[in-house]
Amino acid sequence: MDCRWFKDQQELLVLDTWKRQWEAGTEKAKSGNDNSEALPESIPSAPGTLPHFMEEPDDAYIIKSNPIVLRCKAMPAMQIFFKCNGEWVHQNEHVSEESMDEATGLKVREVFINVTRQQVEDFHGPEDYWCQCVAWSHLGTSKSRKAAVRIAYLRKNFEQDPQGKEVPIEGMIVLHCRPPEGVPAAEVEWLKNEEPIDSNLDENIDTRADHNLIIRQARLSDSGNYTCMAANIVARRRSLSATVVVYVNGGWSSWTEWSSCNARCGRGWQKRSRTCTNPAPLNGGAFCEGMSVQKITCTSLCPVDGNWEVWSEWSVCSPECEHLRVRECIAPPPRNGGKDCEGLSQESENCTEGLCIQDKKPLHEIKSQNMENASDIALYSGLGAAVIAVAVLVVAVTLYRRSQSEYGVDVIDSSALTGGFQTFNFKTVRQGNSLLLNSSMQPDLTVSRTYSGPICLQDPMDKELMTESSLFNPLSDIKVKVQSSFMVSLGVTERAEYHSKAHSGTFPHGNTRGFGTIHARNKATYIQNLSPISAKSELKTAAVFGHLGGRLVIPNTGVSLLIPHGAIPEESSWEIYLAITQRESSLQPDGPDVLLGPEVSCGPSDVSVSTPFALTIPHCAELNSEHWNIHLKKKTQQGKWEEVMSVEEETTSCYCLLDPYACHILLNSFGTYALIGEPISDCAVRQLKVAVFGCMSCNSLDYNLRVYCMDNTPCAFQEVVSDEKLQGGQLLEEPKLLHFRGNTFSLQISVLDIPPFLWRIKPFTACQEVPFSRVWCSNQAPLHCAFSLERYTPATTQLSCKICVRQVKGHEQILQIQTSILENERETITFFAHDDTNFAAQMGPKAFKIPYSIRQRICATFDTPSAKGKDWQMLAQKNSINRNLSYFATQSSPSAVILDLWEARHQHDGDLDSLACALEEIGRTHSKISNITETEMEEADFSYSRQNGL
Repeated sequence: MDCRWFKDQQELLVLDTWKRQWEAGTEKAKSGNDNSEALPESIPSAPGTLPHFMEEPDDAYIIKSNPIVLRCKAMPAMQIFFKCNGEWVHQNEHVSEESMDEATGLKVREVFINVTRQQVEDFHGPEDYWCQCVAWSHLGTSKSRKAAVRIAYLRKNFEQDPQGKEVPIEGMIVLHCRPPEGVPAAEVEWLKNEEPIDSNLDENIDTRADHNLIIRQARLSDSGNYTCMAANIVARRRSLSATVVVYVNGGWSSWTEWSSCNARCGRGWQKRSRTCTNPAPLNGGAFCEGMSVQKITCTSLCPVDGNWEVWSEWSVCSPECEHLRVRECIAPPPRNGGKDCEGLSQESENCTEGLCIQDKKPLHEIKSQNMENASDIALYSGLGAAVIAVAVLVVAVTLYRRSQSEYGVDVIDSSALTGGFQTFNFKTVRQGNSLLLNSSMQPDLTVSRTYSGPICLQDPMDKELMTESSLFNPLSDIKVKVQSSFMVSLGVTERAEYHSKAHSGTFPHGNTRGFGTIHARNKATYIQNLSPISAKSELKTAAVFGHLGGRLVIPNTGVSLLIPHGAIPEESSWEIYLAITQRESSLQPDGPDVLLGPEVSCGPSDVSVSTPFALTIPHCAELNSEHWNIHLKKKTQQGKWEEVMSVEEETTSCYCLLDPYACHILLNSFGTYALIGEPISDCAVRQLKVAVFGCMSCNSLDYNLRVYCMDNTPCAFQEVVSDEKLQGGQLLEEPKLLHFRGNTFSLQISVLDIPPFLWRIKPFTACQEVPFSRVWCSNQAPLHCAFSLERYTPATTQLSCKICVRQVKGHEQILQIQTSILENERETITFFAHDDTNFAAQMGPKAFKIPYSIRQRICATFDTPSAKGKDWQMLAQKNSINRNLSYFATQSSPSAVILDLWEARHQHDGDLDSLACALEEIGRTHSKISNITETEMEEADFSYSRQNGL
């Protein structure tokens, strides 16, 4: 109370001092200028009027180090002074201006002061720095409002940045934003793809709720990058961008009509299909669940052709001297589209042998008429016989003349002969005037050693034209020279001549005939073509095998099963199956472990073989023992998976040999097996095959691109091809290999270089990103990303673009797409390098590349102990089998198991050259195997054996 009174008294004292100074100045002005007009003693004012503020000081903010100006304007006022934080501002800091109000004639005074940043920072009080105007007149004082002065700022970091979202179409999107702290408080603005968002123009968007952005129903056009902008008088701040992806889950189209029954007669099936295009999955949306094709059984009624019943009895003779008999087509009648009976349904004939009176004529007239008819028939018969006799005579003369002529005839024997891959030249020798072929004339067939390819080993047990002592027997009377130190040691004479019976006859002079490995029983040659698989291949095959063994192959999957000779007991036959689990496997690896290949089943599981069989399973790992630890697992009868072995460990229960793209496993029991890879480091590489398919959509202007990333195994690719064929997809470019590392970085798939004036892609859908876990732990399910392109006009039929598939901080592949969207103009791309569709099952010796007789001799040679240990060990080393040799030591014939493993590894190429080279090297190392000296061999024959194998 005392402090306030003191301040009021101080203000009155100051004002009184100002008043006296002003009055003194006025008197001085009067005395100094008597001739001038006298100034008024006081400022004229309306009676009873206090100073009125025409302008009061406003709140102000100091930006950086720039001072601010506070102004005050009052009328009428003798003096105006500022007071800041309760302290009077010195008179020298004021800038005053005076003017006269023209309307009232009153004096108007305006005062300015500057406030610096230092003044505000030095003030420490319970409230903000403030300033106030005090105006004085004769009647008293008036005070203005208090103006706050603050230092303006805006911090750099947002208290909350917006976060990216993936939302389904028509879902709600809420992006939160809390701007940085600042004075004055920052205002928030939202940007979409660097363009401001105006919620007044779009009722679906609301930006008024506490700086948040709300999109009530997400649309595809709402996908994009959203940024929160905060700004005040000091600065503008930008938040991190949030990517919003509006995805569309795939939806099935309507089912097509059921197709007609595929069986014209009896039991068959009919199908209907649907596509995942209503809508097609976009922006990583889920693919449709369920089957795209449905099949049901149907039964078509078999057509039954009609058949006549037996003729009826002749009817009673009619007045016209005829009687009738009839039959009906009812035994059985035609039904279900069957054919009608052929022929007449009734017959008629004379029933009185001409004795009946017809048309009221006498009997003798009728008889005379019948006699004339009989004479005509006799005349015509005689003429016909004469013509036939003349024709017979002419033919006889012609044949007689031909039999007297002498000339030679060349005959080409078209029977299939057994031979190697080489070409043989057959020449005939005419002696005088040759006659027709006779059994005493045999062709002189000679074959020189001008071979261009490997000799095909023929098995004497399976090929009828081979003798017991021979290793090769291409043709009859063909002399084949094969010399090899190793082959001689197996009992082959130095210059063996192999003979077989030839068909009687001669071959045309200069004719060249090529023979492949064809059976002697005139079997047709199989020509292997590169062609796509069928639209729906069953990933299962089965066949009956006996003591001779055989091979099972699931076409175009890389999965095969080799049953060695003797694995099944004699006089027994087993039905053995081989199958691949389609779609996702039942095996769920733990942690970072990866399923490297398909889940393969073989059986029956309740039987066991006497010698190991070879199971081949493809894999997708880039082999490196420093990066991978690969295990073999087996499924128990209870459905659980147990580990059989690690590929690198030593065991005698089974054997695993890893090739770059397949694993060959020697086993004694059937069951379900799978390969599991445990990554040891981030450098472990999983090989993915990238393929692009395309097809037209329901909208004639749209074209769908589907990019698949699948394991680099034939079976994974076959599954994709089968699904795409059902959807009408076409392979647009040869698949490429992507090395996907286990470094936790994601996979990005994008469409680039789309022709801007011909095609367009929906905004923000040209790039899709797949998380690392979804790629690495896909469990055999192929990854699929869809892109929808739209033509501007139907006239555009060519599409050119690039598909970029890359792992962040990893490998990248670019597929150049150059195709026609019209099916009749599109170039067909081959799916598989090896089309083994026709070789699903091979039984007996045909399933093996090495003939059984040679196989026996190899085993007899290498299973025998030598001074340097078991020779089969060198056979294993020469065939790149260097580890876990203890497994082979436990077998009754180690060499036979090694050769079985060789057969499994070379089922497609049958590389007998490499085996021959390995045997030759061993033959030179163990010189005692050879029973002949170097002088007994011709150098040319030795080089031939090196070039052409066994």
